[in-house]
Amino acid sequence: MYVAVKGGEAAIANAHRLLAKDRRGDPAVPELTAVQIAEQLTLAVDRVMAEGSLYDPELAAIAIRQARGDMIEAIFLVRAFRTTLPRFGTSRPVDTGSMALARRISATFKDLPGGQVLGPTFDYTHRLIEEDLSAEPPATADPLGPAPRVTDVLGGEGLVEPDGHGTAGGGGEEEPGDLTREATVPPLSRAVRLQALARGDEGWLLGLAYSTQRGYGRNHPFVGEIRTGVVELELDIPELGFAVTLGAMTLTECQMVNQFHGSATEPAQFTRGYGLVFGRVERKAMSMALVDRALRADEFGEDRVAPAQDEEFVIAHSDNVQATGFVEHLKLPHYVDFQAELELVRKLRAAAERDAARRGDADRDRQEAAE
Repeated sequence: MYVAVKGGEAAIANAHRLLAKDRRGDPAVPELTAVQIAEQLTLAVDRVMAEGSLYDPELAAIAIRQARGDMIEAIFLVRAFRTTLPRFGTSRPVDTGSMALARRISATFKDLPGGQVLGPTFDYTHRLIEEDLSAEPPATADPLGPAPRVTDVLGGEGLVEPDGHGTAGGGGEEEPGDLTREATVPPLSRAVRLQALARGDEGWLLGLAYSTQRGYGRNHPFVGEIRTGVVELELDIPELGFAVTLGAMTLTECQMVNQFHGSATEPAQFTRGYGLVFGRVERKAMSMALVDRALRADEFGEDRVAPAQDEEFVIAHSDNVQATGFVEHLKLPHYVDFQAELELVRKLRAAAERDAARRGDADRDRQEAAE
């Protein structure tokens, strides 16, 4: 289909060498190590893990360095590596209620059991570029113990829908699907939608979440709770008859609560939007929770009138690896396609010029006849 390009392989090999040279930068400057990235660019590492859907800080740091800081390229690298890994089991659902907290805030209750924990946050910093951070002494804080979730407090009074409502597997009746093994064909279960949102592009979800706050949806949310901390990951071993701990991971969970005035069968209560993401990715977790609630419009008899409420639109365009591939394929040779389009445009223009000439001749003939 495409016209052959002489020396194509050599050109590609040279491009690879130039890429390696640009990636290294000035040889006089010490090379950036993956450990430095993992320890000092933690939020970038967390985003790559979340959207690459693989929890491995070291691997994410290596991918960021290899991608020269291009986050989507790094996510692509992690996704590609993930496909090579064997799958030997399914872990137990993590218990975020027992999370060893590093940060925990609520916009709905000032005084809540366990207290508010600001933790490491940009929320109250001045947006001023600091001259030099290299001399800044490290500050560490021990994680706090578990604290009850705000939605559990509301749930005790029946003021919020039950935990896991609308999610396959939430009540234990049905195993949730797996979008990495099964095609995502609408309509999707809420469990699969949440999987897609969890690894969706942060910017895309942020824009959709913002739209729901500006009238393009029926969200009037409150941040029930945002919590970041460490949870243990456990796997049931049938031969042993009990679960073993595989390790620990950092997660960010967001519970949004929305007004719901009730119906003929349901009392007035708050509904939930839910977000759970690898690492400290608070903006992503909040955006995910807002979009999750918008996508639940059908469950509550709400009209689907906004982009964020359209499941097929949201999910089909949320994956930045797919989006990147589809957009960047335009850089590949399309010589034959374009030449065909070019020839068609030339024919259309020639036909239009002939028609214009005929109309001009006819107008002159009429004018001469009138004279």
